[in-house]
Amino acid sequence: MASKRRGLIALGTALLVASFGAYACQSGSTGGVGAGDMMSAAEAVYVPPGEYDEFYAFMSGGFSGNLTVMGLPSGRLLRTVPVFSQYPENGWGYAEETKAMLNTSYGFVPWDDAHHPELSMTDGVPDGRWIFINGNNTPRVARVDLNTFETTEILEIPNSAGNHGSPFITPDSKYIVASTRFSVPVPNRDMSIEEYRGNFKGTLSFVRADQPGEMDVAFQVLMPGYDYDLAHAGKGPSMGWMFFTSYNSEEEHTLLEINASRRDKDFIAAVNYERAEECIAAGAGEMMPANYAHNYMDDRHIAVTDMKSSVLVIEPSDCSDLVYFLPTPKSPHGVDVDPSGEYIAAGGKLATVIPVHSFSKMIAAIEAEDFEEVIDGIPVLTYESVLAGEVANAGLGPLHTEFDGEGYAYTTAFISSEIVKWEIGTWQVVDRIPVYYSVGHLMIPGGDSQDPDGKYLVALNKITKDRYLPTGPELAHSAQLIDISGDRMRLLLDFPTQGEPHYAQGIAAEKLMDGDQVQFYSLTENHHPYAATSEAEARVEREGNEVHVYMTSIRSHFTPDNIEGVRVGDRVFFHVTNLEQDWDVPHGFAALGANTAELLIMPGQTRTLVWEPKEPGIYPFYCTDFCSALHQEMQGYIRVSPQGAAVPLRWGTGGEWNTN
Repeated sequence: MASKRRGLIALGTALLVASFGAYACQSGSTGGVGAGDMMSAAEAVYVPPGEYDEFYAFMSGGFSGNLTVMGLPSGRLLRTVPVFSQYPENGWGYAEETKAMLNTSYGFVPWDDAHHPELSMTDGVPDGRWIFINGNNTPRVARVDLNTFETTEILEIPNSAGNHGSPFITPDSKYIVASTRFSVPVPNRDMSIEEYRGNFKGTLSFVRADQPGEMDVAFQVLMPGYDYDLAHAGKGPSMGWMFFTSYNSEEEHTLLEINASRRDKDFIAAVNYERAEECIAAGAGEMMPANYAHNYMDDRHIAVTDMKSSVLVIEPSDCSDLVYFLPTPKSPHGVDVDPSGEYIAAGGKLATVIPVHSFSKMIAAIEAEDFEEVIDGIPVLTYESVLAGEVANAGLGPLHTEFDGEGYAYTTAFISSEIVKWEIGTWQVVDRIPVYYSVGHLMIPGGDSQDPDGKYLVALNKITKDRYLPTGPELAHSAQLIDISGDRMRLLLDFPTQGEPHYAQGIAAEKLMDGDQVQFYSLTENHHPYAATSEAEARVEREGNEVHVYMTSIRSHFTPDNIEGVRVGDRVFFHVTNLEQDWDVPHGFAALGANTAELLIMPGQTRTLVWEPKEPGIYPFYCTDFCSALHQEMQGYIRVSPQGAAVPLRWGTGGEWNTN
């Protein structure tokens, strides 16, 4: 074992030297990496104790279903925001007040695959009001309020299967979009899968997003049965357009890795959503029956579900000049619009170049009717007529591009595991840096907006292998922080991520800290129907076999902390109100035998845990969140008697009992 360990150490040392050699090569150094180079990188990411990071990074949690918040440049985890998955740390999806946020037309769905966070914008610039994120498996989009860092709204997307290309936002936050990854019959129905071609359809959904609590599908565009992948909105001259990638223009239904890669080019769908608004106002489109859920937190901090029954669907043939196809090699994945709004870069997974389309050339081709063909009423523009240029030698497997605001673009190459920097206009590669390992998305704070910050780049890698200490068959995925402030990119930091990160968004911390960050909820504005906003209001009431405990918590006791008269077969509702009115003093609540998660109750808030005793006995409950020096003393007991017992219902704190 000792010799094996020495061999592994030697191998690790060799890999470390090789990694540093690659670092030295890409950073322009001609020799090995010295202590000064490593110290420089360490200094660049060091945030001294008590000081704040410069940027918030919002990272998709992938199959965790959540959103993680990290600081840059430190890479420190600041917060996990539960969105589509039950989260036992704070009771999201377990507490009675939050369960309805996970309702869908398929029932209660407490998981999803969250891919693409998108910050709200004003005039094309991230403004820090909200961040949106998609659920891929059960098509959903969610709003997170950045005053509270809590999910406040989730909308299911009808007529969709695989909500991958979302929730990309317009520069004015009027719409977020949601495109179909898997085309299906619309409306969905029983038919042979072999009848796919011509019968399965995709939808591009435009969701009104600028009014909190009122998200809904404004309209859907019915499209050919391709796989629609990602999207980005136009800006500046291209404002009013949304660009979607698509692949499987072969309309195949099996072995897509072979059958959906036969064509030399697939398409970017350019959708003029302002034209759609005009056509709809003139009567175009059809209301189609649909069953989908809209969940939102109301002013009582209680989730409400409204079921919707119809959606407006418009076809390109019903609205001239609505959709155009831009031919794009090959199986395009990402589509990204530069800060000027003139250039549309695509990432063809199997392409040898990065094609960059020109918006002005696109408009000229439309006006000249320079079409290769028309598919289902959608003109296909001539490739050469809309092309601004091709970036050659851009790595293998180009996927996604972001911009630094200084005239440069950065593209991930999945197969060759690198970031490639190229110049807008000349289309020449000017720098490249290896990453570890297969890189998917990348993020520059504001890099998809009209005003990128352009200081850092985060590479979101799919595999880590030897980057961290081994943790069994599964390792955390990896993010790498790269300095892009100079002519040459410079690797600064590796840091692990939660779940499988896909996309991320970054924003200067000062934009959020200067806002209306909520530190606690005012008790005077607590409108929860079961709130007890003072200890004098604490009580226990029986309604048949339901027992409602109106409980308060404050450092360091519950009121009441002794309860008797509960019987086997009862359903006990612990409605716990946190009476604190100070920042960062939550209280927790858990009870022995509860088959749900704890509650974590923010100051001034009320949350409910349902407990169903199965056997007679004495059961403790306690505060789960360390709140004071006497946190351990913050506990209580509930007595459970046999079913039908005549033990009176009573409760108390400090030895004094109360009864109804």
